Amino acid sequence: MTDLEVRTDKAIATLGLEAKVRLLTGATNFTLHPEPSAGLAEVVLSDGPTGVRGALFTGGRIACQLPNATLLAQHWDTTVAAQAGALLAEEAAAQRVHVVLGPTVNLHRTALNGRLFEEFSEDPLLTGALATAYINALQEHGVAATLKHFVANEAETDRKTVNSLLDERTLREVYLLPFEMAVADANPWAVMAAYNRVNGTPATEHMELIAGVLKGEWGYDGLVMSDWYAATSTVESADAGLDLIMPGPAGPWGDRLVAAVRRGEVAESTVDEQVRRLLRLADRVGAFGTQRQWPSEGPAPDSAERREVLRRLAAGGMTVLVNRASTLPLAAEGNIAVIGRHALETVTQGAGSAEVRPPHVVGIADGITQALGADRVTVVDGVEVRRDPLTAVEGSLRDPETGELGMRVVTRDAVGEVIESRHVGWTELFTRESPWVRSAVTIELTAEVALAEPARMQVGVRGRGEWTFSAPGHFERVRLERVDDAGEVLRLPYRTVTLRLEPGARITAVATAEPEERVIGLAARRAPKPPAVAIGAAVRAAREADVAVVVVGLTPEQETEEVDKLTLALPGEQDALVAAVAAAAKRTVVVVNAATPVLMPWLDRVDAVLWAGLPGQEAGAAVAAALTGEIEPAGRLVTTFPARDGDGPVWSPVPVRGKVSYGEGIAVGHRGWHSARTEPLFWFGHGLGYTEWAYGEAELAVADDMIRSVRVEVTNTGGRAGREVVQVYWRPEAEPVRLVGWTGIDLEPGRTASVDVPVDARLLRRWQDGAWQQLPGTGEVLIARGLGDIRATLPAAN
Repeated sequence: MTDLEVRTDKAIATLGLEAKVRLLTGATNFTLHPEPSAGLAEVVLSDGPTGVRGALFTGGRIACQLPNATLLAQHWDTTVAAQAGALLAEEAAAQRVHVVLGPTVNLHRTALNGRLFEEFSEDPLLTGALATAYINALQEHGVAATLKHFVANEAETDRKTVNSLLDERTLREVYLLPFEMAVADANPWAVMAAYNRVNGTPATEHMELIAGVLKGEWGYDGLVMSDWYAATSTVESADAGLDLIMPGPAGPWGDRLVAAVRRGEVAESTVDEQVRRLLRLADRVGAFGTQRQWPSEGPAPDSAERREVLRRLAAGGMTVLVNRASTLPLAAEGNIAVIGRHALETVTQGAGSAEVRPPHVVGIADGITQALGADRVTVVDGVEVRRDPLTAVEGSLRDPETGELGMRVVTRDAVGEVIESRHVGWTELFTRESPWVRSAVTIELTAEVALAEPARMQVGVRGRGEWTFSAPGHFERVRLERVDDAGEVLRLPYRTVTLRLEPGARITAVATAEPEERVIGLAARRAPKPPAVAIGAAVRAAREADVAVVVVGLTPEQETEEVDKLTLALPGEQDALVAAVAAAAKRTVVVVNAATPVLMPWLDRVDAVLWAGLPGQEAGAAVAAALTGEIEPAGRLVTTFPARDGDGPVWSPVPVRGKVSYGEGIAVGHRGWHSARTEPLFWFGHGLGYTEWAYGEAELAVADDMIRSVRVEVTNTGGRAGREVVQVYWRPEAEPVRLVGWTGIDLEPGRTASVDVPVDARLLRRWQDGAWQQLPGTGEVLIARGLGDIRATLPAAN
């Protein structure tokens, strides 16, 4: 027996049933129970796809905010995924976090998915390879990765009740494949079971998938936890192979699981195995037995080291969609008009469990101005882009007592006496994570508007409850109810007003106590102008500039956990803004600040389009580097972009009578587009970069009737150094096309290289009659720069 097995057996033997079961439900929202008698320390978990937020959902520690997952994936580079994983591990260690709740390997089945920004791609091979690199790098530093959400969790609408219906071939070849790859090649120390049902059975109770496929067939030795509040049963979830219920301290196990064991409904050996896996996880992260040594310090989130890494991660994954007449990179001379609300209020992350508090956000307007100089750049606000003001814009409010950014929170008793007064460095408060407010009869939130000069501001309150709200010249009482059934954390009701405020103007909101836990906060942002006024100002600026850079995009209203979109159209009058600027400007560049595909009815009227994604804290600096060519935006798309609402193999994520049918089978994403011979707006894999590429002779390496690799000569025929991503697709006879491999290469102008692309054998098989079978090695191999730019076609068989 190994030392770990000896220690684990001893620990299990010394614990009674109640003590063992207690360990199997979280202690809090993001911690697990310690058990000193067994040598088990507290284990801390943190959401982490975009940064390590720590053990608080709202207002936690300042942390690095990475580019979103799709932007990282657009590098098509496992070394970049590993770099992100290593950075997150260092951030986790600095916060004494043992387990990061990521990566997310659900697929971009529909572009309407509100959580698409948190997922790598629409392709199972690309997703699985990137997740594997991310996990290996994270766990090499002793921090656990959590592979999620297991499985068939590709939309947010009714996600806690929806029944995903899919045949076994589709499940195995498409949606389980990224999980299979990650388990085989990286062995994540934790896996998270999803909210949804799979073919009628809740994912947290799915014995066939958890105990059968994951733990049995794949030999997975890690821990399987529930998504937060996903598990509702006792016997069924325990017997299915679930090991940990999150969050805690309450849940469907506890006393009910103890009683089930004593009644003989659940074997105590099942509980022992659950504890064994929990202790294995704790040992791996240094919380069982000898405790790990945490670093005394590391690079700060706003350090020069971190900022440069994050800038390059963002800029290098940005994608040049259109570049007519070499409009990009921007010339070294000439005046630039930067236009749009997203230029001023750049969106750097999606909403929900992936959110973190960055040390700062470099807006796109600021980044371009800093890069080109204030004498060359004019900045003009755009049209309104959102309905919900969300939380107060970073840096817009300050504590009236200390002057620090954030707000002052004062709790009072029934007669109005102050119980406690605290500075909070954020503008939201989660009562679950703030036990000091629970005895209050009223909670007062106060802040000063941090303005340099008078301005029209949109200010107000967010969160369910009875409110009084006052600001200079305004007072009102309002009752806010919860938003639909979207929860008390991710989507909050709000009430705002538009006022002209002086620097230092004070806003005060008082909420009455409520028995249920909730999130409350303040809203504050510069008020938008009417569309006609905003567009008129933009047109005037565009006429006077050599190049107009219009920044458009989505907001966390559309790119959010718990809610899917209804359309891919840009919100507000952004399309009208782009069209008006394009008609007036000498040249027009559109920067799209979004992770999700959007419609582009103005595409033929603009000169260039840069897809910027959600770039994280260094957003503006990264966009400036990409526009000027300091860093080549060499990204390739990881999602097929529809040209119109309704196009594509899958459109609506909305369940029908509680069910979502994966009727397209294995023809998801580009596979389905290619099979239907339908032309999208932009193909999966598309990206122009800043140079030109020529492909020469190509050959296949075939053994045992299987494609092993592809070799092709590639030449950089342009005038700049650049990165090419050679993509290899296989189109078997009577089967959809599929990505089977890719390789990236960096070349100087005029240089040629022989590029070898290994083919992953897992894409050359078919699930049939309950087993894997090798597909016949026939059909065609496509060598491409995206499926819209195929450079060579070879017969698959020799």
